This record gives sequence, C-alpha cells and structure tokens, in this order.
Amino acid sequence: MAFFRMPGVKVPHRKHTSNSIPSRITPPEEVCLLLSMHIGAPAIPAVKPGDKVKIGQLVAKEGGYVSSPVHASVSGTVKRIDDITTAANTLSKAIVIQSDGLMEKYEFLTPPQVTDRPSFIQAVKESGVVGLGGAAFPTAVKLNVKEGVTVEEIIINGAECEPYITADTRTFIDRADELLYGVDLLLKYIQPKRIIIGIENNKKEAIQKAKKLFESVKDVAVRELPSVYPQGGEKVLIYSTTKKIVPEGKLPLDVGVIVLNVTTVAAIARYIRTGMPLTEKCITVDGSAVNAPANLIVPIGTRIKDVFAAAGGFKADPEKIIMGGPMMGHSMPDTEYPVMKGTNALLAFDKKDAEIPEETPCINCGSCIQRCPLHLDPPAFGKAYMLKDPKALEKLKVNLCMECGVCSYVCPAKRHLVQRNRLAKNMLKEHNEKKKAEENKNG
Repeated sequence: MAFFRMPGVKVPHRKHTSNSIPSRITPPEEVCLLLSMHIGAPAIPAVKPGDKVKIGQLVAKEGGYVSSPVHASVSGTVKRIDDITTAANTLSKAIVIQSDGLMEKYEFLTPPQVTDRPSFIQAVKESGVVGLGGAAFPTAVKLNVKEGVTVEEIIINGAECEPYITADTRTFIDRADELLYGVDLLLKYIQPKRIIIGIENNKKEAIQKAKKLFESVKDVAVRELPSVYPQGGEKVLIYSTTKKIVPEGKLPLDVGVIVLNVTTVAAIARYIRTGMPLTEKCITVDGSAVNAPANLIVPIGTRIKDVFAAAGGFKADPEKIIMGGPMMGHSMPDTEYPVMKGTNALLAFDKKDAEIPEETPCINCGSCIQRCPLHLDPPAFGKAYMLKDPKALEKLKVNLCMECGVCSYVCPAKRHLVQRNRLAKNMLKEHNEKKKAEENKNG
C-alpha cells in the first residue's frame, strides 16, 4: 500500500489578494451556463429559447443520481442552447441567457423545509451545490450516507494550498456566520463524531476567525496544518488530520470520512436560510498579466473576458490563462469560456511567466519519488506508458496518482511527468474497459 510522505513541497504562496474584500462585478451582458460543470451526468434543460428567467430560477434539472441542477445567474431571456467544447475537449450543452440588466430574483424562491436527514439531503440537491474547491462533485451525493454507515469525521477543507488563490480564505473572514450555520446543520443532520476544520498555518486571520467562531462548539476542532503543497488534496488532508489512509479504489467514506470544501459548507447554509441556490462564485483574479488582482463575486456563466475586464483588464498581453491554480488548473484556449461552479480562480500570465522550460533527459535523481505525497514512481509510469504496458501501470498503482504536479515541479530536468501520469491513467482505464467488454461478450 502506498503511504504519505509529507511535507511535500514548498511552493511560492503569492497570496496577493488575501486582504481583497470580494466585490460584485457589473452584471455581464450574457452568461453561458454549462450543463456539465459537475462530475456525473449533465443537467437537462428545463427552459427553451425565448423563455424569460430570473436569478435563482431552475433552468436545468439534474440528469441522474450523480448530477446537479443549474439555476439562472442573471435575469433576462434564454437566447439559445448551444453545444460548446469544454476545457477537457469534450462537448457540453450550455444555456446562454441574455441579461436584461435588472438582476431580478425569482419571486418564488423560499427557504426549504428541513426537518431530518432526508429533507436536508434533498435541500442540498436542490441548491445546486457541488464541490466548490474545484472538484465539482455533487455534494448531495457525498452526504447521502447509507443507513448503518457511521461518519466518524467530516473534514472541512480550508487548506487552499495552491499559489495565488484566496477565495476560500475570504470565506472564513467574510462568511463566518454562514460557515457556523453550515457546520451546525452538518452536526444536526449528518451527525459525525467530530468535525475538523483544516487550514494551512500561513493563513493567520482565517485561523483566528475560525478558532474564535468554533471555540464553544462541541465536537468541532480547528487544525493548523503545515503550509505545504498538496496539503489540500483530499487524501493528503485526511491523512494530515486523522492519520487515516484511503486505500486504492476506495472513497473517504470507506474510512469513515467526508471531506467538504469550506465554501461549499457556506453555500449550503445560504440556500437553507434564504432559498437562493448556487448562482454566483467568489473568484481570485491574479497573475503577472492582470492589471488589478482582486477577489470578485461573479455570476456563474460569466465569460472569462468579462471577469478580467472587471479586474482592470491586462497590463501585459496574456500568454497563458489558467482556470484554477497554477499546479492543478486548466489552461484556457480563449477568454470566451465561462466561469463554472467549481471555478475558484482565474490567472493570467505574461510571456515570461508562461514560458515552458525545455525538457531534458531524466538524471535519475529520484526527487519526484521522494516528494510525491503517495511515494509513487513517475519515471516508471512514463516507461510503462511508452511501452504500452497497462499491467505494469496497474502494478505500479498509477491510479493512486492525484495529478497534483509535485513531480513535475521538483524535476530538475523539467520532465512533463504529471502529463504522462495522466496519459498513463487513461491508457489503463481504456485497457480495463476493453477487457471488461470482451469478458461480457464472451459470457
């Protein structure tokens, strides 16, 4: 079994916006709401072109058990329903809404009636809340624990270990009341034995706020964590706070743990208090090409170009734009792509900072193995991938790789290790799917 080898790596924090109080941008002229901005089945349109909608109104219902509804983030008219290419190079339907500039809330929104665990889970489902740290897994599914299964710990992830991003830090500072209410709801309806709030120790104000907030709340502990990357990775966080190891192919719940992002908890609380579903996100906008880095509250579906415009535009031509953090985020092909539920940062870098170093041959230094939080062997993955050897990949446990990018970061030869790890995982997946199909065919 693989084990965790902390402390991982030190990355530059660059938390330039930690003191930036989030401000709402001027509503964009239109929003583009992807129907697959969550893990699982795409949402199904519940409106058609020409329909009038208001903020919070359902525009797409969940497309299955693992799915999430989508709600209008501006008031206006449904302009069209498009097929667009996602960041993962797949097609997704999207509802484009032309804003009327009024930002009117849907008049039929009311707080849900929550009296027990089933009604709480139903409310979380209807809220449209997913993992807001970037994973975008439907939260209602994560919380829908089978009868007889004991939740020992709920870990609230406030580590925010990627450089630049401070949106979760601002949740601790600016949304403390919602966070407190969200934790109370979890204690009441999910009934874990304890709740642990994990925050990296470089976020002093957030730690102080959290400790004061929960000092008198029974069964809730605020844990200061070393500020190392990838401290916020789910399996790493579980190990750091509980010393539990999630086995290969298993989920956190298999070791009695549920992990929730701090902003996810606050969003659940807001919906149950007000009836307003998830329609907006606080996003950190930063990078060497950005004129005025800031935390901005934007309607979900806002085009990237409109978000950067709200941050004063660019002071240099952006050579690379990343949605998410620089370690695990996705490079964007253009600025027409929309903000999704899981978007927590938009970063734009000038030519100097975006330059990709030239790969050179591996020098067999072992740095990538030593620093991998799971003590995996990226060079061996690369060799097995080049040899098209899925059996070797399975034996090497390539599927344990969380694609955190530590291996690439520490490599003195600038090898593209994490990219090869991802390709290797895909190869193994395709091999196993083909094998299973043949077995089914042969009876």
